[in-house]
Amino acid sequence: MALDSVEDTYPLMDSNDSELDTEAPKKELLVPGQEEEDGDEPSIVLLTEKPGNIEQMLRETLESVLQDMFPPAEEETPSTEENNRRPPWAMMPTGTENLPPLLFKKLLQQPTEAMSDLFDTVKKASQSTRATMAVSDVGTVRQVGDGVASLWGLPQARVDDLLQFRTGVMGLVMNLETRWIDCILLGSDEGIQGGDMVRSTGQRITVPVGERLLGRVVDPLGRPVDDRGRLFVDEQRFVEREAPGVVERAAVDTPLHTGIKAVDAIIPIGRGQRELIIGDRQTGKTSLALDAIINQRDTDVLCVYVSIGQRKSSTLQVLQLLREAGALDHTVVVMASPDDPPALVYLAPYTGCTIAEAFMDRGRDVLIIYDDLTKHADAYRELSLLLRRPPGREAYPGDIFYLHSRLLERAGHVRNELGGGSITALPIVETRRGNIQAYIPTNLISITDGQIYLSPDLFNQGIKPAIDVGLSVSRVGGAAQTSVMRKESGRFKLALAQYEEVAHFARFGTEIDQATRQQIVRGERLREALKQPAYSPLSLAQQVLILYAADRGALDGLPLDRIAEYEARLWQYAQREHRSVVRRIEQHWDLDDDLAQDLDQLIAKFSAEFN
Repeated sequence: MALDSVEDTYPLMDSNDSELDTEAPKKELLVPGQEEEDGDEPSIVLLTEKPGNIEQMLRETLESVLQDMFPPAEEETPSTEENNRRPPWAMMPTGTENLPPLLFKKLLQQPTEAMSDLFDTVKKASQSTRATMAVSDVGTVRQVGDGVASLWGLPQARVDDLLQFRTGVMGLVMNLETRWIDCILLGSDEGIQGGDMVRSTGQRITVPVGERLLGRVVDPLGRPVDDRGRLFVDEQRFVEREAPGVVERAAVDTPLHTGIKAVDAIIPIGRGQRELIIGDRQTGKTSLALDAIINQRDTDVLCVYVSIGQRKSSTLQVLQLLREAGALDHTVVVMASPDDPPALVYLAPYTGCTIAEAFMDRGRDVLIIYDDLTKHADAYRELSLLLRRPPGREAYPGDIFYLHSRLLERAGHVRNELGGGSITALPIVETRRGNIQAYIPTNLISITDGQIYLSPDLFNQGIKPAIDVGLSVSRVGGAAQTSVMRKESGRFKLALAQYEEVAHFARFGTEIDQATRQQIVRGERLREALKQPAYSPLSLAQQVLILYAADRGALDGLPLDRIAEYEARLWQYAQREHRSVVRRIEQHWDLDDDLAQDLDQLIAKFSAEFN
């Protein structure tokens, strides 16, 4: 738009609406910013030193700048004659319709007042603005590979600090060297190269906790992986936390029923206990732990299952089993698969323990399964070797004992003043060819309060669960055992131990007397009565009935292949004919003389009917 055309159509007016004198002598001043159409030299805008024409200067300058910044589109540009009849503020370019036209109009017609208002607004805004300076601790990648990165810089970094890489992947500081630091990557190292900048977040790793995690499957960083949508939680907790002190703990005095006859009778577990499940591959370790989870579905005990380095297909089978048994609603599943970075496998058990601690602090009882810590130790060994830490026995680092002790020490039973909650830990460890004297198994045996040893020989003989009573022990669970089970299991364990002792002589064809033969017959029936199918936990009354019958000799005259039938029909008969006896066992947990007499009558009547 030409300037002279605008002046012809719209005479220049001052603030008093009087026509300005445009014929006054002028002095040319150069104002940079305008360019000629046919050259790179700055154009010349005629400004005047006459005070009365300040408004004209502003109008002409603003008009030229606006026309240069917002040229109208060709298809929407009206004819020259029409342009001459339109004011500049009516020719707003496409895309600026949301801007107020009055702003342009006021700048053109009343520039002094408009500029004064603009300066006042800028002044007020500047007074409310404070200049700040942000200092960020940064470094550069020295080398990266196999889930580990070495970094230069980051002088303020500490162990367990979180770092952020250019690709968005987070790293966890593990080593602090003199000239560099080492961190483990909590994601893929794809896209990370040497020389990339790394920023310190100044934070430690946290995971979401709370009851909204029940029934969900999350990874070691607390992110859902079950395709059920986002997690909305109100609390985040640090993954690493100090274990409760001795003064904060209370004695283990409440039983945790697993529903497995051999465990609840011979190797009892209390709430707040740490009981190791140890055995070779494919001997039923996970099945035993899942039975314990399924048996808590009608109790107030919450469960956390941590899959550490297990195949995804195996974890999916566990989820399907818990869902079919109705136990997934009170369980949180933390999954770290073998194809995850070793850092996630390393963090998985600590994430599960943090989730369980949140429940314990609210006064809840929690059962947590670590399946299994052998793969956890292998992942930590891999990371330690990549971090150039000196290897020790079996190439494990020197702090491998502390790795598991600081994890399992977080389980326990706290005092009522602190909520009275508890965490019962059942870590699983795998042995090779029955060698329980290996490095990791012996470490865990010394840390825990007892162990349940699953023998491959018993498993191959068809005795399931394949619990070796001689090598299994519970150091604190006996104090938490119910009275009815304690009185009954005492005689049961003695008879079973006597059978194990004399059964070796019978294998060699040694002549034995009638009393010894009777012990062998009784022991075989006791061993058969302890058999139990997987994923079928029994109630306390069911266990007491069959163990009482076996200990009183009611099974001595039966063939071994009919004991399972006897057990099933005995429970049906007790529910149908002696419901009061069943109720007294489940409610009172005490075997007094009256209850013992009623049990004798019940078993005698049923045995006569069964035979």
